Amino acid sequence: MAHNEAVDVVLVGAGIMSATLAVLLKELDPAIKLEVVELMDSGAAESSNPWNNAGTGHAGLCELNYTPQAADGTVDIKKAVHINTQFEVSKQFWSYLTKKGTFGSCKSFITPVPHLSFVQGDDGVSFLKERFKTLSKHHAFSDMEYTEDKATMAEWMPLMMPGRPADEVVAATRVMNGTDVNFGALTNQLLKHLTSAPDAQVKYCKRVTGLKRNNGGWTVSIKDVNSGNTRDVDAKFVFLGAGGAALPLLQASGIEESKGFGGFPISGQWLRCDNPEVVKHHQAKVYSQAAVGSPPMSVPHLDTRVVDGKKSLLFGPYAGFTTKFLKHGSFMDLPMSVRAGNIGPMLAVAKNNMDLTKYLVSEVMQSMEQRLESLRRFYPQAKAEDWRLEVAGQRVQIIKKDPKKGGVLQFGTELVAAKDGSLAALLGASPGASVTVSIMLELIEKCFPNKASGEWAAKLAEIFPAREKVLETDAALYRKINAHNNVALELVEASNETESYA
Repeated sequence: MAHNEAVDVVLVGAGIMSATLAVLLKELDPAIKLEVVELMDSGAAESSNPWNNAGTGHAGLCELNYTPQAADGTVDIKKAVHINTQFEVSKQFWSYLTKKGTFGSCKSFITPVPHLSFVQGDDGVSFLKERFKTLSKHHAFSDMEYTEDKATMAEWMPLMMPGRPADEVVAATRVMNGTDVNFGALTNQLLKHLTSAPDAQVKYCKRVTGLKRNNGGWTVSIKDVNSGNTRDVDAKFVFLGAGGAALPLLQASGIEESKGFGGFPISGQWLRCDNPEVVKHHQAKVYSQAAVGSPPMSVPHLDTRVVDGKKSLLFGPYAGFTTKFLKHGSFMDLPMSVRAGNIGPMLAVAKNNMDLTKYLVSEVMQSMEQRLESLRRFYPQAKAEDWRLEVAGQRVQIIKKDPKKGGVLQFGTELVAAKDGSLAALLGASPGASVTVSIMLELIEKCFPNKASGEWAAKLAEIFPAREKVLETDAALYRKINAHNNVALELVEASNETESYA
């Protein structure tokens, strides 16, 4: 009887999540045998593609929805601080790889771009002032600047100030050490680095058609979409990092932990400008507040994007709705994901989120002129001929059971792992890509606990001199790590003080 091929790890999806985990595992155990399986004909073709995501190195510097304001006016900065330190952990990994010399240039995927927050009206200004007051006391945000002076704002964001009413009440904050990250370029650089090592393969145009338990792990059935041939691979560990396709695969696994999860797909659109005469006047990512009653993913922002060395501007996002779980998926994805175990939570979410449904319908029905009106609240003198509509990637938001409401719609990411650690899936969306490394470290600690605290511990400490909790509380160490990462990633020029962690 013929035996199946055998590997240690199968990773489904060749996006930023799988690429990061595969490279991490290979660094921790060079003898590990792994295979990445991708449905498309290249890596980073879905959510990791630079035009399918916002590309902000999410660091909590400008995203106002990460700092909610309570009824008494106080601003909670916990989430912003946590995301900031998670991004520093990502930077530690990229710095480590860059220093190895075989990884390639960091300039291909990370660029310094200031991060700004911009608000309008008395309520917006009082919120931003309180946010600045609270955040700037924390060492991760001590470089933040605040202004209500329009001449200063005209220097910070020259595209956005001309054409505004003289009596308009506005304010802004700025952090100079923000970044723009091309996660597509980073993903493909990680995959190239991975396949230069022995026993590491990336196979394209392959669809996972089955997941079955076996004695030592899982049998993964893989179909070649061109030839139709199917092969079975036995793996000790399986990672489902296939973006929107992770949910159906998680359901197919049948693990107890998958019960009750559903997905709510939301598509995105952007206005894009490539006119160099416009682009040169806006070198920043500027985030504002979502309209009252709008969901978190609707926070408007005007971003400098750097893709393959060329700068463009993106404004949005404009939400949309489709039943596909992937941009290149099937309209049957949503209906086929309904199960006896998740229909209750899904119906509860539908009942409790009518406002979101109305919002999505209104966004889908918008004309180009209405989209330009939203842009002109940011950039009053925007001309229609400079902008075109770009369809972004799919985001499958998580639906999960809730003891009180029956089901809740969760914005964010969630790691779901089998009790025995043999399979894990990543569900959800933003701020996903920017905090990938932290999520994959969490996965390693959850699914390989003995190795993480044992034979891999020294290597983990070498790659990651400081993790999130320490970075959140130790100001001196945060500054040292941050300065080192910024030099290693060529975000700033080196000085004598910033050459090593030691």
